[in-house]
Amino acid sequence: MNLDMIRQAQQLKSKLDHAQKELKKMQIEGDYNKGAIKIVMNGEQKVISVKIDTNLVDVNNTKQLEQSITRAMNETQEKVIKIAAQSLKEATGGLKIPGLF
Repeated sequence: MNLDMIRQAQQLKSKLDHAQKELKKMQIEGDYNKGAIKIVMNGEQKVISVKIDTNLVDVNNTKQLEQSITRAMNETQEKVIKIAAQSLKEATGGLKIPGLF
């Protein structure tokens, strides 16, 4: 392995490390039912906050609330995955690396 390849690998690692730090700081918001449920996740798909409009809370019908929360979580997660994939694609210059989105 020549020095140029080693240097390129180090630069790529540095870019990936930076991209991962930025993803961790990112806050992506998703909502469901016109904002009745809002989910905020970071770029690592960790939930930061959940907000639920009190009009959705019906103790006699928790199934609907559960389904709405599930949809909001899934939609937010899809957003995060797309943003993270784009960020890592930019960091790698489009290079396909197994295990990264």
